[in-house]
Amino acid sequence: MAHVIDSSPLGQKTAYISEYDASLLFPIPRSESRATLGLAESLPFYGRDIWTGYELSWLNATGKPEVAVAEFSIPFDSQFIIESKSFKLYLNSLNQTKFSNWSQVEDVLVKDLSAAASAEVFVNLRRLQDKTALTMHDPADAMCIDELDVAVENYHPDASLLTADKNSIVSEYVYSNLLKSNCPVTGQPDWASLFIEYSGAKINHEDLLRYVISFREHQDFHEHCVERIFVDILNRCAPEHLSVYARYTRRGGLDINPFRSTSKIAEPKVGRLLRQ
Repeated sequence: MAHVIDSSPLGQKTAYISEYDASLLFPIPRSESRATLGLAESLPFYGRDIWTGYELSWLNATGKPEVAVAEFSIPFDSQFIIESKSFKLYLNSLNQTKFSNWSQVEDVLVKDLSAAASAEVFVNLRRLQDKTALTMHDPADAMCIDELDVAVENYHPDASLLTADKNSIVSEYVYSNLLKSNCPVTGQPDWASLFIEYSGAKINHEDLLRYVISFREHQDFHEHCVERIFVDILNRCAPEHLSVYARYTRRGGLDINPFRSTSKIAEPKVGRLLRQ
């Protein structure tokens, strides 16, 4: 059952439990935020929320600690997102719990997270010796718009800032490191790099940068911010194809990286970045 955000562990003094407890997971309905965007059952995007867990540990059958880097993939159409502090508390609850092997840990994570999200969650555990687990990516094939000289006055999301030239049809891949939003409960800042790939009328880069910066005082969850950005670009600029991907910096050993696309088969082109 989902909980209202007021009863979330966010912003509250919390005991850190070190023995397995799946009840620590705190689901939040996606529908509440999507309703504010005019989204109902028919969604204009596909995608997933990609979480990376850097502080995952448990005990093996002899009591010796194991550590791993975990990637969690939650589908865009899951009924719930999982509140990040509750996710951290849940992962911490494995610290003093014995498991017979890595497969058992993965099976438990899949079962519990899928139940919380009300959808099939995919889990991939990697050993620290696996160099691909911590490889940093360079978005060299994307164009950074951060050096544009723009004047900014609005620090709350304003879709009217977005403009596109219908007389110029392009395919572009651009990004900005200037996305900042804030936790809807604690007000703590959330920092991210935002990647936008699209085909269609050319989006004005200066206006796009102003729009990205306009989230600076906005309070919302990572997943909802990306969906707002996606819907605003789709509605204002009408691209034929659109993908929006945010790589947020980690908090409590977790980073959250929502990806949304008009294409069912599209995948993010970048992974872990320097700030992550």
